Amino acid sequence: MTAGIDPALLRALATVIDPEIRRPLVELDMIPAATLADGVASIRLELTVAACPAADRIEADVRQAAASVAGVERVEMEIAVMAPATRQALVERLRGSRPQQFGPDTLTRIIAVASGKGGVGKSTVTANLAVALAARGLAVGVIDADVHGYSIPALLGTDAKPTRVGDMMMPPEVQGVRLVSIGMFVDGNRSVSWRGPMLHRTLTQFLTDVWWGDLDVLLIDMPPGTGDVAISLGQLLPHAEVLVVTTPQKAAADVAERAAEVARQTGQRVLGVVENMAGLPQPDGGLLELFGAGGGEEAARRLEVPLLARIPLSIALREGGDAGAPVVSGDPADPAAAAIIALAAALRGTRPIAGRSLPLAPR
Repeated sequence: MTAGIDPALLRALATVIDPEIRRPLVELDMIPAATLADGVASIRLELTVAACPAADRIEADVRQAAASVAGVERVEMEIAVMAPATRQALVERLRGSRPQQFGPDTLTRIIAVASGKGGVGKSTVTANLAVALAARGLAVGVIDADVHGYSIPALLGTDAKPTRVGDMMMPPEVQGVRLVSIGMFVDGNRSVSWRGPMLHRTLTQFLTDVWWGDLDVLLIDMPPGTGDVAISLGQLLPHAEVLVVTTPQKAAADVAERAAEVARQTGQRVLGVVENMAGLPQPDGGLLELFGAGGGEEAARRLEVPLLARIPLSIALREGGDAGAPVVSGDPADPAAAAIIALAAALRGTRPIAGRSLPLAPR
């Protein structure tokens, strides 16, 4: 509602976006009043929650926008917290605008990054691919569905936690990527020992209780293997696409093929294979194939999908993962970074809207 906002201030304040909900503050009823008299802009700002992590940024953006209005000499702000009824109304309005954000008619491209076994670098590929896609101008989200082996927050260098607004969660954003992980809800490096029903419930909550906003791509970092989470994802998102990560070793490629087959059994489409750790470049231009060769190509051949990328072993890739600084942004000229950036370019494209009805109605 904007009845209590001066028209000149309204035009300026309408440009201020909540960094978590990603909508204008005035649209979210976060600025119920803003008056202009004798050169003083008096603004009431109501935060969604008391411990809003973006409070300082929001206040600064509001002050800057108000100060840009002709005739404003001073900005005075009253900062409060939404009343519970106002906050609940906001949550219901947001939910109502997108009741099935990732349903069959979604315009978000959903890509599950899977592997048959652990230790093939699946999470490292996911984190770097997400940052590379975001650098190409896409709105990207990541769900760390590897509940028992969560690592995406560390790979992206963040310890931020989602902000709770009522019963809805706002995912933090780092390096242009919005993400959620069970690691954000446990203290320290504690283990999570859950069975199937809890894993299913967690994945469901990440898909439905998190306000992702308008995403172009949602990457899901899957746990290795063909267990509960893979089955749950097939049930919840049968329209998702699957990217299979393996190493050149034949044994790893054989197991990766099983992960792809499980995805197909649930109706998901396998996009292709990514071969990670594909040799270590040598100073003389040669390639030291520590883990063998040809596993990715063989898996792709048997699955009848393309081999989308061969990512070489890289010290910079490993160091970036340890430091929480993805190599695609820290050292884009590194051979591994270049391979992942090329993979992002191959995957980037228009949203998969062919054959789907757009949310438009005739007037």
